[in-house]
Amino acid sequence: MLIYEAKLIGKPNQYNALDGAIRTGLFVRNSCIRYWMDNKGISKYDLNTYCKVLADNPEFPWARQLNSMARQAHAERAWAAVSRFFDNCKKRTAYGESHSPCRRSKKGRPGKKGYPRFKKNQRRGTVEYKTSGWKLSDDRKYITFTDGFKAGRFKMVGSRDLGYYNPKKDIKRVRAVRRADGYYVQFGVKCDRFADVEPTGRAIGLDVGLKEFYTDSNGETTPNPHNYRKSERRLKRLQRQASRKQKGSHNRRKAGSKVGRQHLKIQRQRKDHAVKLARCVVLSNDLIAYEDLAIRNLVKNRKLAKSISDTGWYQFRVWLEYFAQVFGKVTVAVPPAYTSQDCSECGKRVKKSLSTRTHVCEFGCVLDRDENAARNILIKGLRTVGHTGSKAWGDLDLCSLSEMMSQPGLGGNPHERLVNPKGIE
Repeated sequence: MLIYEAKLIGKPNQYNALDGAIRTGLFVRNSCIRYWMDNKGISKYDLNTYCKVLADNPEFPWARQLNSMARQAHAERAWAAVSRFFDNCKKRTAYGESHSPCRRSKKGRPGKKGYPRFKKNQRRGTVEYKTSGWKLSDDRKYITFTDGFKAGRFKMVGSRDLGYYNPKKDIKRVRAVRRADGYYVQFGVKCDRFADVEPTGRAIGLDVGLKEFYTDSNGETTPNPHNYRKSERRLKRLQRQASRKQKGSHNRRKAGSKVGRQHLKIQRQRKDHAVKLARCVVLSNDLIAYEDLAIRNLVKNRKLAKSISDTGWYQFRVWLEYFAQVFGKVTVAVPPAYTSQDCSECGKRVKKSLSTRTHVCEFGCVLDRDENAARNILIKGLRTVGHTGSKAWGDLDLCSLSEMMSQPGLGGNPHERLVNPKGIE
């Protein structure tokens, strides 16, 4: 499933109606979480049935205004949180226990298990529809929300052409998204994307870092953009201005909106860098090996947490795996243990601290620390059999892209094509 996104242009009263739909979807989701807490052992279908109970309850007249399929979609969101909690609570399998500590099983998570929590109404929010509650115009430039909130007709501004798809057969989900800089609509289109490219015959190992974004096994480096660090001074000034405004005033909301737009700009810069760089790496190589880093644990370092979060390693990895699936390449995640300590020439382990940036072996091998690690990652990747994908201890379905946002920088290759199994209309 691919996600196409466009900005919604409407009137203030239409935006207020969308806000009401977003709040109602949040209410349905939180009510389903409460119903699950009070009634242990219920299933996903019980939550879908409970949506009807909410709509018929005279105490919640606004719940009936939301489209019935939209209520079910938010009940499914609640069940997704519940099922994720159950998966995290499962014990580790024998596969995970029989290997080294860095190789974990797909099920089971140490520490906190992610108990489902209630969500509050924030500056950002979404309301999700399925196949009803919305209608596209014939020229695919306008969308009308037809549920009880009567948000009306919006103009869509974007670069994606929906004329190739049948709204009744191919578009499975529609989301109205509220962000700091306006309202957007996302279309979940059921189609497969792949491209024909010539094989390059090259394999590469990538070692990500803080000084350089990554160093490959050929010794080439890519600089780290440091998007958050560059905008930190402006963010501090905007946050200081917002804190001085009177709480609840219109000026405070305006100042808070400026802070949100600045954070949104940083987020888009980080994503744009990850998308373009991942696409370039995949097109240039047939096999890409990288470390299977547990970023959740790395950010616990109070001295490096901000720098690690600013790099966007995980986002780069997600797009790397996605483009590898599109272009028919191979990605291998290897365990990160001792990739910086072992010598890539003789295999001897040379202990070194993080401040030591040069690898010196007693047999005469002198390399940059990151290049040595990248070579070790490539060696491990070539030795790995049966673990191609996103996890060193298992496989992930790279086709589950329904939560991804719009995809900038994907065009430009005349060989790329979208395959629509339902037919084009």
